[in-house]
Amino acid sequence: MWPNRRLLDLFGIEHPIVQAPMVGSCTPDLAGAVANAGGLGSIGCGGKTVDLVRQEAEAIRARTNRPFNMNFFITTGETTEAPVLDSARERLKPWYQDLGLGEPPVDLPDPAIGFDKDRLELVLSLRPKVVSFHFGVPEAPFIEEMKSAGILLISSATNVDEAQALENAGMDAIIAQGWEAGGHRGSHVPTAPIDGVGTMALVPQIVDAVSVPVIAAGGIGDGRGIAAALALGASGVQMGTAFLNCPEAATEPARRERLRHATERDTMVTDAFSGRSARAVRSRYAEEMERTRQELPKFPQMYALSAPIKDAADDDEASFLLYGQAAALSQEIPAADLVAQLAGDAYRVMKRMGSR
Repeated sequence: MWPNRRLLDLFGIEHPIVQAPMVGSCTPDLAGAVANAGGLGSIGCGGKTVDLVRQEAEAIRARTNRPFNMNFFITTGETTEAPVLDSARERLKPWYQDLGLGEPPVDLPDPAIGFDKDRLELVLSLRPKVVSFHFGVPEAPFIEEMKSAGILLISSATNVDEAQALENAGMDAIIAQGWEAGGHRGSHVPTAPIDGVGTMALVPQIVDAVSVPVIAAGGIGDGRGIAAALALGASGVQMGTAFLNCPEAATEPARRERLRHATERDTMVTDAFSGRSARAVRSRYAEEMERTRQELPKFPQMYALSAPIKDAADDDEASFLLYGQAAALSQEIPAADLVAQLAGDAYRVMKRMGSR
């Protein structure tokens, strides 16, 4: 069925479809259903405790004996400089005052824990088929230990230089994440919201630049998108927004309702919520913050300033509902049915094109 079997043979899956590891939306039920349907189910582990990650991995294994993916953030532990915090607080004071929130916080939480020794030991004890990373790659000794344990490693690239760095670091496959993708951009260093490359332009250039399989991500919402990505040289696709409407996903009601009426122009890229560029539903807060570009507190410390606004305001005013530009193509059907439909539709498109 699939002319390019590089990713299928590498991961041991039936369909070249990776369910994106969306933190907060992915569940063991979703990952297990995708895996049982022949794709690669994923769980997002960034920001979670070691104990919770272990529980979720064990829950996936209780639902399937097929391969699955565990995803971790690569964070540098940078802290926010005082002048940056002071500037951000001044910008946000009107929002705090209008919403009756008092003064913006003076103290920020400690930097997020990235992929550290504890998480390495967890991965080595669980030995999932695939471990993926967002925002870069782990330390070289960590990579060696995981590869020695037979774990396949993948990570996101948003440009050719990042893709080549990932291959040189030892990644077994590379996710080419286009600007259309929902959620956080996986750039190895923070980039401005406007600094992105579209999937159709990015994928073939990364395919030409590396020798490992490439997984296309961003704006792929149906079988036509899968066929297009494979035509560009990708060996598979990663899809996140497409799975948000599945009953197995932990998508919050407000975002499900938005998805029912989504259009291609619903979203924008902003770093005003987390400190890193992410595609989310348009809001007055995000648009106002983007009009004047100023340095913001580091990821994820910016959440301490934006979360009170998000929680107190209406969704149109300041929501952080993450999804991509192909959201209008998403369907409210079980994950297994979605995988089967995506695979069948992609096959029919490729067969039709091949007969011309």
